[in-house]
Amino acid sequence: MAKKNKLAKFAENKTFPHFFEPTLYYDIKEDFYLKSKWNSDFFKNNNPVFLELGCGKGEYSVNMAKIEADKNFIGIDIKGARMWRGAKNAMDENLKNIAFIRTRVEFTPLCFEKNEIDEIWITFPDPQLGPKKRIKKRLTSARFLSYYQNFLKDNACINLKTDDTTLYNYTKEVLLANNLEILIDTDDLYNSKHYVGILQVKTHYEKLWNNERTIKYLKFRLPSESILVDPENDD
Repeated sequence: MAKKNKLAKFAENKTFPHFFEPTLYYDIKEDFYLKSKWNSDFFKNNNPVFLELGCGKGEYSVNMAKIEADKNFIGIDIKGARMWRGAKNAMDENLKNIAFIRTRVEFTPLCFEKNEIDEIWITFPDPQLGPKKRIKKRLTSARFLSYYQNFLKDNACINLKTDDTTLYNYTKEVLLANNLEILIDTDDLYNSKHYVGILQVKTHYEKLWNNERTIKYLKFRLPSESILVDPENDD
């Protein structure tokens, strides 16, 4: 039954006008057709464009689109069945300032042109614990930050919300190693002055935790021309 339900979601995703599944490969550098054209051809406005990377069920993308109608939002994930929930909610609520792309985060430079994106949200990503070789897969590693430099505006903000202490501390080490400006840093979001507005939105899994986990939040700037390095101690 679960497999049948997942297949039904995959099929419905294909009917959503705001859901895209570009065919992208590591060895073929062919750009997605909306690259450089998100404002002109899809959103049809000049409003800022925000990304949610690893969007899961799309709670942040959908809620930000509802709260901030003067901005555009794009949720990105590889799990189509999870993304269906956010895409369906956006469709039911007739939101015009949101889209979803089913692809790997590694392929985002093929989807967006330089200076096309204004801000990034990373909400509860896989912390990639275990073997040391997994560290380079963290969405806040120097490797991934260099991907974002291909399309973010200069000194654009990146937001990280996580319950994982290792990822939180590691990200701070990356920021320190690269002298990146930290705008907000809290290791207990719910009990901080920053727990307002969009930061009060909770993902599906965050609700399941029922305040049993301490949530960390970082907001920092990423210069587009900086050469990024990994921290010396990346354990």
